[in-house]
Amino acid sequence: MGFWNGERNQTNQQSDIGSVLRDGKEILFQAFNWESHKYNWWKNLEGKVPDIAKAGFTSVWLPPPTQSFSPEGYTPQDLYSVDSKYGSERQLKALLQKMKQHRVRSMADVVINHRAGTTQGRGGMYNRFDGIRLAWDERAVTSCSGGLGNPSTGAIFQGFPNIDHTQDFVRKDIIGWLRWLRHDVGFQDFRFDFAKGFSPKYVKEYIEGAKPLFSVGEYWDSCNYRGSTLDYNQDSHRQRIINWIDGTGQLSTAFDFTTKGILQEAVKGEFWRLRDTQGKPPGVVGWWPSRSVTFIDNHDTGSTQAHWPFPSNHIMEGYAYILTHPGIPTVFYDHFFDWGNSIREQILKLIDIRKRQGIQSRSPIKILEAKQNLYSAIIGEKLCMKIGDGSWCPSGREWTLSTSGHNYAVWNKQ
Repeated sequence: MGFWNGERNQTNQQSDIGSVLRDGKEILFQAFNWESHKYNWWKNLEGKVPDIAKAGFTSVWLPPPTQSFSPEGYTPQDLYSVDSKYGSERQLKALLQKMKQHRVRSMADVVINHRAGTTQGRGGMYNRFDGIRLAWDERAVTSCSGGLGNPSTGAIFQGFPNIDHTQDFVRKDIIGWLRWLRHDVGFQDFRFDFAKGFSPKYVKEYIEGAKPLFSVGEYWDSCNYRGSTLDYNQDSHRQRIINWIDGTGQLSTAFDFTTKGILQEAVKGEFWRLRDTQGKPPGVVGWWPSRSVTFIDNHDTGSTQAHWPFPSNHIMEGYAYILTHPGIPTVFYDHFFDWGNSIREQILKLIDIRKRQGIQSRSPIKILEAKQNLYSAIIGEKLCMKIGDGSWCPSGREWTLSTSGHNYAVWNKQ
């Protein structure tokens, strides 16, 4: 796949999918963390739907809905059972109905790279799925994870049978299940978990088969480091995410792990990182903003797992960046509901400014400053922002301060 630099012209036959992406006004909300399964989650969220809708979120990413070997949902077993640790099928459907009433789309976390077996098969491994719907045998499991299928078309998820997507019967069954999630359960959008575990051409087939309104893939691999120091140039990292998006027929967006990696180093006083050698934002958002889903933290990187957390005393600088910039920003549940009213009010103000100033995924950006203690940029025609402790404000009396907080400020033109 060749080097890519610049936004594409999408012509895509899936008009219902394309319309959501062409609009460019998506703002996502991740509505759970790693501990949510302990708290009657579907019921808890149902009471928060009005606040989520009022905030301006367009799609709400929910945790995996199916019965799972582990309580968090990421080792699914009986795919057609949506009685999970998050709540019952009835509670889930009540939540989805409430979201529909408030015109917020629901995003299912689709875990199809691996599946927990129910019975021992070849080699004494739990690589059969007997006694449940989609009762696959060892042929559905890749040869590299204890099955009779073909080798994996991607990375291996250790410790569980990895599903062989090259098998026609597997893909047919997965499409049937995704359609069931869409039309019987009531989800509208999909998030593809561990997307590097199987070829993106299968994601294309699944999107075409089930027709979600919006899709995002978790293509997460490590950024480029020299020892413990993040390299300035992350072009090869973002190119791998671009290649994955291309492989889906451009039907899916992807989480912008490149931007996260760079941004969380930049806010520590290395804001020069936020301008690449072409003068653009240095993540996927700098090359293909309409397919870049930006975020600060999620259930893996933050929460109680904290695999790769954003510096907690800088998260508002992070949100000031992603909520004013092109791409499709995501807000994390913990920051919005658990970190106090002040943080929530600041996030709400930034979302409101984004909407009022018409910032969307493809808005043009002009980076003005990117040095050690300061980053500033003009986005669109009417919004200007800065982050860092360096002193700066835009020249010209037409600019009015819209909002500000610790080490960030946003201005707009009337």
